[in-house]
Amino acid sequence: MSEDKFDVIIVGAGLAGCTSACLLAQAGLETLVIERGNFPGAKNMTGGRLYAHSIERIFPNFAEEAPVERCIVHEKISFIDDTKSATLDFASPESDDPANRSYSVLRSRFDQWLAGKAEEAGASIVPGIRVDDLIVRDGKVCGVVAGGEEMEADVVILADGVNSILGEKLGMVSKVTPHHCAVGVKEVIQLSKQQINDRFGCSDKEGAAWLFAGMPSAGYMGGGFIYTNEDSISLGVVFGLHNMAEVGKTVPQMLEDFKNHPTVKPLVEGGKTVEYSGHVVPEGGLSMLPKLVGDGVLIAGDAAGLCLNVGYTVRGMDLAIASGEAAAKAVIAAKEAGDYSEKGLASYKAELDNSFVMKDLNLYKNLPGFLDNPRMFNDYPEMVTGIMSDLFTINGPSVPLRKKVMPHLKKVGFLNLIKDGLKGAKAI
Repeated sequence: MSEDKFDVIIVGAGLAGCTSACLLAQAGLETLVIERGNFPGAKNMTGGRLYAHSIERIFPNFAEEAPVERCIVHEKISFIDDTKSATLDFASPESDDPANRSYSVLRSRFDQWLAGKAEEAGASIVPGIRVDDLIVRDGKVCGVVAGGEEMEADVVILADGVNSILGEKLGMVSKVTPHHCAVGVKEVIQLSKQQINDRFGCSDKEGAAWLFAGMPSAGYMGGGFIYTNEDSISLGVVFGLHNMAEVGKTVPQMLEDFKNHPTVKPLVEGGKTVEYSGHVVPEGGLSMLPKLVGDGVLIAGDAAGLCLNVGYTVRGMDLAIASGEAAAKAVIAAKEAGDYSEKGLASYKAELDNSFVMKDLNLYKNLPGFLDNPRMFNDYPEMVTGIMSDLFTINGPSVPLRKKVMPHLKKVGFLNLIKDGLKGAKAI
């Protein structure tokens, strides 16, 4: 390597970028990571849950040293209307297999830990600098322009998050559209450990993940979430951007209304908001996947649209880590072959195709279309809460159970129930 040329420059010190950096540096490649935020994780946002399987493969027993918040052992899913809620609650002990666990995390802490692992391996991380452009010669990406300087590399990995302007400039990433993205807003609300344990039925180190469908996103595609951290909770709302014109309130107002719902308000009472953030969330699934490989360049993580919302789980971090690992393996193979062309880096796509990343994206490729149905977030939550309300209300002589249930089914429409049921079965 010449003094002013790196083997790899990575744009973005998020999970994909830092995972790649760590593995590349471990393999002896001169690796530079450029991060726009003041520190890794400074501008990264997640709802708050990391499925451990992909990072566990790279850092076995990582949770023993990483700043994870709580191991998720309680799962709750609520259908919620303006005043009522019906909740499915599942609890299980912490799995003996670390790869089966999931953890609540705060990115401002977790990403710094992962960046530290990359630096320990030998990567250089430069925060607080924006990459303005890419150096392209004869169609091959040869480096970046950042902070007024040109820096060259054999390969550039774009891990610069959703809405990758650099990927767009190369013609590899399509411009973000409202139909492929949601906007998420989140508050981190500080509570004592004991308050969290009492309100969510947890012990120390145990956590809860709670998803809400219906009222939080004003009856449109989206929802609310709560994840318990060690001494705070992450509470937020995600809303499909393409429905913004249909609602009469802003997403921050949705969050405020969600916080004041009778089911949620007691959970946050007395808490202090210590962080407020917003972020665009890629939710297009397979349909928004960009061109992943070009001459001298790879795209990973959110920049590649690697996020999966299947209704009862929302995932992005495990996909980002796996894509960072796949990108690193491809670059190492390209260096061994001395070929950094699109063909020489093609093993990146093969690695993803053979991993859970592409398999899951293909499995759920029809799900975004299925979920983009107002009945899912309006009629069905009202149907469930209405049935539960009638079941548990006693006011005089009882009536047969079917007479309590049928009016709510009729309100949605039997044909709609059958149609949505069949479509849902095909989507999953």
